[in-house]
Amino acid sequence: MKTSLKTRLIRFLQEELAIPYDSIAIALRHEEQTPSLLPMVLWQYGLVTLEQLDKIFDWLETA
Repeated sequence: MKTSLKTRLIRFLQEELAIPYDSIAIALRHEEQTPSLLPMVLWQYGLVTLEQLDKIFDWLETA
């Protein structure tokens, strides 16, 4: 995932879905093992709901 896209995704997660940065930081640490899968890592660790995951994927399609 390109850095600018990742930055925009993080901003979306914080501003639109109100996901705390601490939760995002946890996912970012684990994302290094599975690049470009930040949304799935957030979901895997129970940091976003399935509904939020759908919104993230919808956002990524238009980003």
